[in-house]
Order: sequence, then C-alpha cells, then structure tokens
Amino acid sequence: MQPRDFSLYGAVDLGARQAAAQRRQQAAQSDSSGASGDGHVIEVTEETFNTDVVERSRTTPVIMDLWAEWCGPCKQLGPVLEKLAIEADGQWILAKVDVDANPQLSAALQVQSIPMVVAVIGGKLVDAFLGAMPEAQVRQWLGQVMAIAEQAGLVLQAAAEDADDEGAEVPMARDGRAPRGAPPMPPAYAEAREAMERGDLDAAARAFEAELAASPGDPVAKSGLAQVNLIRRVSSYDQARVRRDAAEHPDDVDAQTRVADIDLASGRFEEAFDRLLGVIRRTSGQDRDKARVHLVGLFDILPPRDPRVAKARSSLSALLF
Repeated sequence: MQPRDFSLYGAVDLGARQAAAQRRQQAAQSDSSGASGDGHVIEVTEETFNTDVVERSRTTPVIMDLWAEWCGPCKQLGPVLEKLAIEADGQWILAKVDVDANPQLSAALQVQSIPMVVAVIGGKLVDAFLGAMPEAQVRQWLGQVMAIAEQAGLVLQAAAEDADDEGAEVPMARDGRAPRGAPPMPPAYAEAREAMERGDLDAAARAFEAELAASPGDPVAKSGLAQVNLIRRVSSYDQARVRRDAAEHPDDVDAQTRVADIDLASGRFEEAFDRLLGVIRRTSGQDRDKARVHLVGLFDILPPRDPRVAKARSSLSALLF
C-alpha cells in the first residue's frame, strides 16, 4: 500500500445513522485515554484522530480497526485485535473507529469494505488488510508491521518501560524517532520522504535507488522505490479511459497492467493480482512474460510475507510450472 499522509480535507460527508451519531457523541464525551486494556485499546473519532492516531504514531505504531455495529465479521475480528493489543503491552496501540459514526474519516481512508485494519507509523499509512483473518495470520501481519516500525527507528514503548525499570536511559531523538544507540536510519529514507512531501517523485526515486545500490537487499528502499514508480505511473493515467480500454480489450497486456496499477494504488490488492494472473493464464510468449514481470514488480510494494502476496505467488507458480 502506498504510504501517505492522512488528511480529512476534501472528505465527503456521507451522513450517519442516528444510532451511529449517538455512539459518536458518547465516544467524544468519554475519556479518550482508552476503551480497555490500560490505554492499549482506544476509541477514536474524527475530532481525536489527529492526536490519537497521527501524532501518537510518530512514537508508537497505531493499528486502526475500522468497524460497524452491523458488521458480523467485525465482531469476530475485534476481540482478536483487542487480545493482541493487550498482550503487546504498549508496543502498539489499537485504535477502534466506528465508520458509521465517523463518515468523514471513513471517506478520507477510502473505506470500501469492513472490517478494515490499517497500520499507521510516523503519521503514514504503511499497510492494511480487509476481512476477518484468523488470529495466526493477524499475528503474522503484526510482525511485519513491527518490523517496519523498527526500520523506521521507532522506540517501542514496552521496551522503553523495561529499560526505565532497570534504570537505563532510553533517550529519544528530537523528532521522536531514532533512539540513541540504535542503528542510524539511512539518509536516503529522509531524503526520499522529503522529496515525496514536496512532490518530487524523481528525487525520491533517486534516493531509494542510491540506497539500493549501497544495500541491494534493503526491503524498505525496495518497497519505497516500487511505490514511487507506481505513483508515477498512475498519475499519468486517464483512469476512466484506462478502464474502458481494459474492458474492450481483455487480452491487451498494457491495458490490463494499467488497471492493475490503479487497483493496487487504491488498496484493491487482490483485484490487481487476480487481473494479472488472468492475463498470464490467457496469454503466452512475450505478452505472458510482460504480465509476469509487472505482477512480480507489484509484489514488491507489499511486505514479502503478506498473505495476499503469498497467495498470488502460489497461483503464479501453478500457472508457470
């Protein structure tokens, strides 16, 4: 998923049901320190979002659980997330968002299906999944998120508390990210982020390319470059025309890869992968190889152990071998 800064500007107010509005009012009046678990599980509203999610994520990973009262799978997944949040004991915070009670926030996050779980690190959305996954898969996904947090230089609160209990000093950098004694964050990360914030995608790509030249196996730089390249491609598309061309020419590899790009950039990962797997199934020779190369490139955008990537890789192997 393309990391991006959160903003409610321009979000469409879809309205909310009366019951949801009442829940929102109750949540706003309640103590924002948390719903349960000693503050490890909190209720978030549009009014508290910037403080409880964006700002908090600069020092502690925040996992957002987007749910609704009428959603059956949400009621299956919610207790699993709450259990894991309490078990994590402050290493990450679970922020629960009632999408009916917070329609502007739901629109800003482009929520199309729930349950939707979103990881926020350093004020940016770094990964997400849809549906009520089993606990084992949720644990695996959380492990990937925490690996990203460590690469970003976040001090995990539980670790800091343990060090404090032992009398050790755990100083933070002025930006709240890099602890003293931790491996320094490659300068390319900061350069790429600054370039993306000012809209200079070419400079961001060069920064990631330089880091990959020095450290070819760097997963953050590899994913970052894949994301930048995806943004560059999608920004050049006339999306309505791209989708029309793909519908009229199902075997046109270029048309199908462009729609796959748009789907992935919109968070529809499985749709993007399935589209290209379908092209690979229907074609041969150079067309088939072109679709395969593009699909493998899209895999780089997600964490390597993401279950959606694993599933698509398995399907690709079955088609090729």
